[in-house]
Amino acid sequence: MSEGDQTKQTANQAHEAKRPRVSRRAMLGAGTAALAGVLLAPGIRLIEIAGAQAPRAPGEPVSGKVRWGMLIDTTRCSPDCNECVKACNTENGLSGGTSPTDAQWIRKIDIKHERTGRAASAPVMCQHCANPPCVDVCPTGASFKRADGIVLVDRHICIGCRYCMLACPYKARSFVHEPLHDQKPDVPRGKGCVESCTMCVHRVDRGQKPACAESCPEGAITFGDLNDPDSEISRRVREIATTRIREDLRLDTGIRYHGL
Repeated sequence: MSEGDQTKQTANQAHEAKRPRVSRRAMLGAGTAALAGVLLAPGIRLIEIAGAQAPRAPGEPVSGKVRWGMLIDTTRCSPDCNECVKACNTENGLSGGTSPTDAQWIRKIDIKHERTGRAASAPVMCQHCANPPCVDVCPTGASFKRADGIVLVDRHICIGCRYCMLACPYKARSFVHEPLHDQKPDVPRGKGCVESCTMCVHRVDRGQKPACAESCPEGAITFGDLNDPDSEISRRVREIATTRIREDLRLDTGIRYHGL
């Protein structure tokens, strides 16, 4: 090889080294996004595939760039529908009982306006506050908020003091009174601990929706990244009037409601 050829080969190698590496996951994501633009029929696109969230790799830290949240459209929520509650119970291994000692991570409530008489039905769960009172009062740090906005309880350091239950204005937390059996591998629970809706964090980390959002037959629950202006939830929040429960507390909840 001549000296000129060697110089040219060295220059090409240096150029290739500077080129950004594209991971297999990124290539798949790009292909999926392109596929989303393909028309299946006039006016029908693969938008659901394009909107899928990539799973978080094992050991990959949670990103603060994401703020997971849900928008609940009460105008689509039927009072006699309980599918979101059933799905939550099945996914997380809850009994489905409604006694004072039964764990309830999500419950349907009926609301009626005092002046207008307008009625609405809505699921209520942990509101995943940006400023969670449960975290403020926890003496051990068992109650904590992930960087992506999901509020959780570490059962290994929860001492069952239940201060968080008193502090929660949404009555969203439950205490486990009895020993538990046949638990779900992805949802560890324990007697003497406080627990609440995890937004199905084990599903979210795999790139899936929470069970309640996936099961709703009317599409009343929209899940997604509130920090992404192009996500479906952000677009809907811009387009329709939304509110938070007890917005006066300024907790900046991750659960929004339409039609209340």
